[in-house]
Amino acid sequence: MDQNKVLSGLPASLRQELLNAHEEIARNFREKRWEPAELNGGKLCEIVYSILRGHVDGSFPAQASKPSNMVDACKSLEQADKNIFPRSVRIQIPRVLIALYEVRNNRGVGHVGGDVDPNHMDARYVLESAKWVMAELVRVFHGLSVDDATAVVDKLVERTIPVVWEVGDIKRVLRTSLSKKDETLLLLYASSGAVKDTDLFNWVEHSNMSNYRRDVLRRAHKARLIEYDEGTGDVHLLPTGTAYVEERLPLEI
Repeated sequence: MDQNKVLSGLPASLRQELLNAHEEIARNFREKRWEPAELNGGKLCEIVYSILRGHVDGSFPAQASKPSNMVDACKSLEQADKNIFPRSVRIQIPRVLIALYEVRNNRGVGHVGGDVDPNHMDARYVLESAKWVMAELVRVFHGLSVDDATAVVDKLVERTIPVVWEVGDIKRVLRTSLSKKDETLLLLYASSGAVKDTDLFNWVEHSNMSNYRRDVLRRAHKARLIEYDEGTGDVHLLPTGTAYVEERLPLEI
């Protein structure tokens, strides 16, 4: 993902603030830091509001700022000309921001009473809402071809599961007791679209590519857990594979 092209319609400083906030939410979630993930959702809201306000007003700020009243500020975007600005900018994204900010202000700092601490649940909501907002912004402000923009959106909405750790182009399953097949399925579950067999081989750190193809990929293909194209090296997780992961494999560390 080339960050210089993603959301290239935005000022560089504002774009970097947005990407940093999104990554911070995802990182905190992966590390089970539930409350920081929720609080950082508030920062994302402020950045996204600043972007939408600047887009509607025709002049982006150099950096994000906090409106005095987030709810009223987001509602004011509904008054933008519907013949110029899409519903996503005027209504849909702002209403998601209001809900996100509510979680940040009134559920993200301390919970009194109840048998179940909702921090994890709240953090999951913040994470998925942030991904949806980012995907919508890419649709509006991208500087990519349609195909490339679609790929970016797919990347942004990948599943984030704590048992799969990611940095740069490397992914690792943090449960060392799992079989190579189960590691492979978890890695596919945490990815969007096709994954190359060579990437999976490297990520699970198998010792022999021929044996990995024979013992893991071909067997999983035969069991209809994955679709494996040996000609291209593309591996897709099938719906049966998704069910296998969700029913049988650990998603937490």
